[in-house]
Amino acid sequence: MKIDFVSDIACPWCAVGLYSLEQALQRIGTELAVELHFQPFELNPTMPAEGEDAMAHLALKYGATPEQLAQVRRSLIERGAAVGFTFGERARVWNTFDAHRLMHWAKEHGRARELKHTLLCAYHTLGENTADSAILLRCAGEAGLDTAMAREVIDSGRYADEVRQSEAHFQRLGIRAVPSVLIDDRHLIQGGQPPEVFEQALRKIAGQDETQARSGGLSPGK
Repeated sequence: MKIDFVSDIACPWCAVGLYSLEQALQRIGTELAVELHFQPFELNPTMPAEGEDAMAHLALKYGATPEQLAQVRRSLIERGAAVGFTFGERARVWNTFDAHRLMHWAKEHGRARELKHTLLCAYHTLGENTADSAILLRCAGEAGLDTAMAREVIDSGRYADEVRQSEAHFQRLGIRAVPSVLIDDRHLIQGGQPPEVFEQALRKIAGQDETQARSGGLSPGK
């Protein structure tokens, strides 16, 4: 089973969704062979390098009052804690394009999942600027990646075209919000769902595909 996890590290529900999905996969264990791929999505592609005040940005974007934003924040903290993710104080919203470029490079070295975790922690737990090359380099090192190579990727602007192409691909598929979990290119689960929802959906899809394969609807292995 191929799973494309389409997300942006600026999205707090993407942190909840990823940790929930991972718990679901742990529960399923070896019953299901899974390839997990991380795909880029930018909530704020025009965000300046200096970022914006988080409360002002969210209030303007969603038309929410401070009380409503506080309630959402409490819900996020609770949902995050339930799946093992810690939300800290975050004063600003940051640009994430360079983080996506670094993620693309990490995929080539088999460390995308590790880097995703360190980036989410930097952004949402520590409230750090993920547009800052020093923060990105530290995250790369914590993910087990070569920091000298990471610096070259960051400074050179490599993988910009690849990230844009990937973003455009998933937008053409109709993905307009994250997290979006696309399974085998045809089953879509959206939002930061609880682990049991992901587990149930994955088991159901796997069962349907197995039934179709046995009846000749799908070729074995597809």
